[in-house]
Amino acid sequence: MTTHLDAVSKTYGSPLRARIHPTVALHPTTLTLGSGVIGLLGPNGAGKTTLLRLLSTAMAPTAGRIVVEGHQTTASPAERTSARRLIGYLPQEVVFPRGMTAFGFLDYIAVLKEWDQTTARRAEVRRVLTLVGLQERSTVKVRKLSGGQRRRLAIAQALLGEPRLLILDEPTTGLDPEQRATLRRILSEQAGTVLLSTHQTEDVSALCDRVVVLDAGRIRFDSAVADLLATASDHVHVGPQENDGAVHTWRTGTGMVRSVGGLPRSGATPVPPTVEDAYLLLRSRSLDEGALR
Repeated sequence: MTTHLDAVSKTYGSPLRARIHPTVALHPTTLTLGSGVIGLLGPNGAGKTTLLRLLSTAMAPTAGRIVVEGHQTTASPAERTSARRLIGYLPQEVVFPRGMTAFGFLDYIAVLKEWDQTTARRAEVRRVLTLVGLQERSTVKVRKLSGGQRRRLAIAQALLGEPRLLILDEPTTGLDPEQRATLRRILSEQAGTVLLSTHQTEDVSALCDRVVVLDAGRIRFDSAVADLLATASDHVHVGPQENDGAVHTWRTGTGMVRSVGGLPRSGATPVPPTVEDAYLLLRSRSLDEGALR
């Protein structure tokens, strides 16, 4: 399973305005996504949601081409439809039709996904309801579900048909720790490619083999999670006072100060970095590079 972006970019605004004052959400990006769970990190406004919408075919790129398992989404409508059959997509916000039950909503989405055989379609709906722990709430109206339950229902619709490319935008929002752990198990068992956009760096460290960091519409890092951690090795300390010139500091529950970056002061001890530490350092370096341009 391979998804490839070739010099894909997205610019907003009318053609005339885009030429004079372009609003660039995604600069020309070339990226290949293979099998496994890939984390997508970046600050708000970095272009993450734009990238996910382009991959899901919810919007067309301004330039470049996208190929999902041999089907070019930026070519003919037929090719785009063939690619869509392989994709499951969870946007940040899901609008549920009023009055539907949890089962009815998923059955409706399955019909849109061309599940024509009623028996097979309803079996698939029951399968994904069970996966996300909503089998006992299947006949409850969506409006009566809690926020976390509605989020799980939104995740369930993305899982219909065991998609080869699963695109998730902030899937753990509103989930409690137990539900997040369950989702991690579900995603770890998916075949094909899972692209997980999140602000929860612990989800990346717990689940992902690879991480892509997007900032200001450009890829700043793309490698194994272990490689991201290595960039912060010996740059994170715990001590009685903050490092000189630290990027970020905070007082821990032990009363000691954790410093990311900077020069350690007396009594500081280096500690293994987390994904969050490494991301904060990378983000700081990206900002410094931007200031120099």
